[in-house]
Amino acid sequence: MALPADPDPRAFDALHDDPAAWRDVVESMARALGVHDMAAVQQESEGTVLVARLGDAGQGHGGRVLKLYPPFLRDHFEFERAMLRALHGRLRVPTPRLLASGTHEGWPYLVMSHLAGEPMTRSWPRLSEVERLALLADLGALTAEVHALPVGELASRAPRWPEFIAQQRARCVARQQRTGLPAHLLAAVPDFVAGPLPEGPPVLLTGEYTPMNLFTQGATLAAMFDFGDGLVGPREYDWLGPLCFLAAGHAERCAAFLGGCGVRLDAELRLRLLRLLLLHRYSNLPGQIACPGWQRAGSFEELAARIWPLPGDGD
Repeated sequence: MALPADPDPRAFDALHDDPAAWRDVVESMARALGVHDMAAVQQESEGTVLVARLGDAGQGHGGRVLKLYPPFLRDHFEFERAMLRALHGRLRVPTPRLLASGTHEGWPYLVMSHLAGEPMTRSWPRLSEVERLALLADLGALTAEVHALPVGELASRAPRWPEFIAQQRARCVARQQRTGLPAHLLAAVPDFVAGPLPEGPPVLLTGEYTPMNLFTQGATLAAMFDFGDGLVGPREYDWLGPLCFLAAGHAERCAAFLGGCGVRLDAELRLRLLRLLLLHRYSNLPGQIACPGWQRAGSFEELAARIWPLPGDGD
């Protein structure tokens, strides 16, 4: 089967969710890359593009990952290719090494090294609270390492931050309505997101410090991957993943992560972070805030205090 020449997002989503429809394409590309055992080619169901593991350690490659991007996500392909080059070998944990890139039937693709470790989505529930706090502190330090790297050519491959924010503000109410923000909060969105946001020098934003894009070994952070939807902007944007998926509702966890970043949380910062969360490229509070009962907050000020409490709150 040939890939569709120019699918729209809906047609691509249907293809993505039907692995049998793109199996032949992946196998053809795998053969061209020197993989002979098609049983070792494993398609992945997660992610926003077509992903397959080429389990070819026996070929001397140590395992590879193929990512195939629809033509309308060429900007994601270009950003990830540049980000892979910028990050590899410069951080406390491994990131994939770029092995090849090109175009197949008009679809850009990357081939990168496969990383060792267990997905944090599986390991996190087993960890003790002490281990979780230590892991969050290490994750905060990792974000600070990335943010200290030079932006370089990636500035020209990302949307301009002011334009990105303006666009997100214009779409915010419709997005929050579609994703199920409670009506009493939805009514307050326009005034709230018009308020001040985090400010600071532009840094490399991976947007991916979430359990879905991190590997661990035991209770230790082992690897990070997936940079296609990164940006260049204020560092606080990258804090939202850990603060929502892993730390929401826990003052000690929030303090551990931000302490690793070299920052202390306060009431004004958490309001700015909440505005940024509502304006995030993939904002979907019901799916992102791991804090039961947050929908009952009567205002955004109360919501910020619920999901990111300060030490001593509620005492």
